[in-house]
Amino acid sequence: MTNSIAPHGGVLVNRVAEGKERQELELKSAEFKKITINEREISDLEMIATGGFSPLEGFMGKDDYNSVMDTMTLESGLPWTIPVTLSTTGKEARALKEGSDLALVNEAGEALAVLHLSEVFHHDKEKESLQVYGTAEDAHPGVKKVHEMGEMLLGGKITLIKRTEYADFREHRLDPAETRALFKEKGWRRIVGFQTRNPIHRAHEYIQKCALETVDGLLIHPLVGETKQDDIPADVRMRCYKALMENYYPADRVVLAVFPAAMRYAGPKEAIFHALIRKNYGCTHFIVGRDHAGVGSYYGTFDAHFIFDEFDASDIGITPMFFDYTFFCKRCGSMASFKSCPHDSAEHITLSGTKVRDMLREGKSPPQEFSRPEVAKILIDAMKGQG
Repeated sequence: MTNSIAPHGGVLVNRVAEGKERQELELKSAEFKKITINEREISDLEMIATGGFSPLEGFMGKDDYNSVMDTMTLESGLPWTIPVTLSTTGKEARALKEGSDLALVNEAGEALAVLHLSEVFHHDKEKESLQVYGTAEDAHPGVKKVHEMGEMLLGGKITLIKRTEYADFREHRLDPAETRALFKEKGWRRIVGFQTRNPIHRAHEYIQKCALETVDGLLIHPLVGETKQDDIPADVRMRCYKALMENYYPADRVVLAVFPAAMRYAGPKEAIFHALIRKNYGCTHFIVGRDHAGVGSYYGTFDAHFIFDEFDASDIGITPMFFDYTFFCKRCGSMASFKSCPHDSAEHITLSGTKVRDMLREGKSPPQEFSRPEVAKILIDAMKGQG
């Protein structure tokens, strides 16, 4: 049995230089003009190089950039909803020559990759804000990032020559080629992916297990790249995921791997983006809950469901699994959703995120119907540490 889903665009991109090619580029890069890239750009760089962003082979040029915003497709017609771009200042851009090679360096000045520069073009921040995020307000964290970027964009293929070495989650940092190989080794044909940037509470657990009833395996794939400041730190969340897996999930049917991309908070458009990326990791199905990748009140509760109707299913190529708002119903005596529970909302145990955070700060565990006690303890301890 083998996993048969093709990567987006048909080929898993690999832009990681090895052996002699890497050595030669490392030497040459010392002579190239240098562009310093930030944390999000580094994560995008590695996602491109390892095939997570297939079919992208580099940072977007002008035609792909505008096509993504105007039609939610690359210029080729393939669905794609989030610009993946590299910016610079106007002053820096004027010193660059299209057709040249640039060294992309981190804050310490280490060359991480070579950008084969094909285009330098204007960064339309207002258009990007409105068409990707649906607002131009700086209060939106995705828009704020766009506004902080440079006024010019650099397009071109990349070649990675040095991967960032992370001290955390090493055993869980699996590239798309590695998750695909793992699924093949396990004999899984139908794999459902779950995106999260939060600890998993009982509602998440319920929808994951509902999905697991119909597939061979579950990839819990938490985002550990850049998030907004008030999100729970990745190391705390990872302890929560491991506690859940050890106590409540079948070990032979679940894989925990980290997703190193940065969060955009683009709501429905990011739901499509996340689905396409999980297809590259080898998933055949993808869970879409309520308010996927949302922030504040910028998006409707189920906009992330509705956006899939705007695409041909064969072009998306991964099967979305839509889940309603879920909760514990005292009358049913179990987890349920509005699709399956007939009872009044007074019977439902639901807590706002604010209420849960307040309880945790006070050292109180939320009800077991909302959160597993092992997870609550980890979060309480973490909150105490912050105090």
